[in-house]
Amino acid sequence: MEKNIIVAMTRRRVIGCHGALPWHIPEDLRLFRTLTSGHTVIMGRTTFESIGRPLPERHNLVVSRTLMPCSGIVVCPSLIAAMEQARRLQRDLFFIGGREIYRQALPLADRLLISWIEQDYAGDCFFPLLDLSLWKQEWSREYPAFTHVGYRRRSAKEVA
Repeated sequence: MEKNIIVAMTRRRVIGCHGALPWHIPEDLRLFRTLTSGHTVIMGRTTFESIGRPLPERHNLVVSRTLMPCSGIVVCPSLIAAMEQARRLQRDLFFIGGREIYRQALPLADRLLISWIEQDYAGDCFFPLLDLSLWKQEWSREYPAFTHVGYRRRSAKEVA
């Protein structure tokens, strides 16, 4: 099971504003759907509430201690519990936000899939500080409003 962080953010690490994405970029949303469909996604309660429904064609795991269970999602009390559930599903795993899920997932992830948004947007939610020296860029693809970049975690030998 490969553990991926998938995120769209500005160069200033903005990922949200008032509980929503500060931008609307249909091409990035299509890319997100294509990459995550058929797999397991882990998100926090706020992210789930901002989406407003389970994501179709995915196993939706929501980390929350307060959210009531509902159709189409599995509520897990912690990220560790969500990852245990994901292991049983035996599919690639995508951490899809928000900030706290990303913070906890960064040391666990095998890959980062970042859509670097070209335009600067105001926001009140930021991706955690990221040391890209720990990651090796594998590929990059230019789109009109963003650049999608795939990174793989460097091995201990590569970092030393």
